Amino acid sequence: MALPTQSQHFIAAISETMLRPETTIFHTITASDDDGATAVLPLCRERSYFSRWRMVGANEVYETGDTLARDAMAVNELAGLLARQRRAIDLARLPSTSPLLSPLRSHVKGRALLWVRPARATPRITLHHGWEEPESQFNAGRRSDFRRAARHAAAMGDVEYSVLMPDADCFDALFDEAVAVEQHSWKSDAGSALAVDPEKRQFFRRYFRAARDAGQLRLCFMRINGQAVAMQMAMVVDNRFWLFKIGYDDRFKKCSPGNLLMLHSLAYAAHERLQSYELLGNMEDWIAAFWTRDHYDCVRVRTYPFNLHGLVHLTGDTVAWLRTRRSNAPA
Repeated sequence: MALPTQSQHFIAAISETMLRPETTIFHTITASDDDGATAVLPLCRERSYFSRWRMVGANEVYETGDTLARDAMAVNELAGLLARQRRAIDLARLPSTSPLLSPLRSHVKGRALLWVRPARATPRITLHHGWEEPESQFNAGRRSDFRRAARHAAAMGDVEYSVLMPDADCFDALFDEAVAVEQHSWKSDAGSALAVDPEKRQFFRRYFRAARDAGQLRLCFMRINGQAVAMQMAMVVDNRFWLFKIGYDDRFKKCSPGNLLMLHSLAYAAHERLQSYELLGNMEDWIAAFWTRDHYDCVRVRTYPFNLHGLVHLTGDTVAWLRTRRSNAPA
């Protein structure tokens, strides 16, 4: 499965907006042959003596990442390069099916301690033709909720849904419109709305502009009397619908515009014969309760080389783990 975070556009957008070169060092682990690069894994670290390598974007947008490789032989070579690093490495969220895991286990023997633990799973909906009528995939109670929300929306005015592939001339206006919708939601008070996070807003503008040029971007809206009341920022990559940002205007929450737009984009993805609807982020309780329990598992991978650098990080991580375990212990 190809991830959107594996693209050069993603790495470039993160590097140019949220990671400053004066405080960050970049290093791309590259396996190669006579024809050029065969596998790559972009890493970065802070400019401090004991900082460790981590995946670009892991701390900034918290999405899964993985190596991009031509074949198993290239992955094996890349794993060997990772195992020989003299600094500790933290790969925060790898798919549990990553081809990197098995060869890395082999290559670190005698060089480093390898730590692999479960990370937060990522939700998805596996699509089939039944999702062309998404309401049919839910129980009677949920279908009743959707119908009630649709009636409330219709009572407020003319309802319109759209899934757009904006051209260069209208991209910025539509992106700003989507940001404005999110600004009127609870995310603004929580500090997670793009409108109150200039660096992240700049990243997504840069990244989605590149996705638009590649024909991957989808901007989805629900409008009432022409006013956008819900939005989604998504991409279609590897025959999958990847949902990056959602938002709805709290002033219209009586009609559950976020849920209604989700139904519309699910139907769109199914009509387009896409393989899955990837919700990204973490498997939150509200997603499991209302939308899907389907997910793919992730793991966190850390290496501790047999040197002072590895010992420092192993000690620090062990202390942090013990503190967490103690705080979670029953009183």
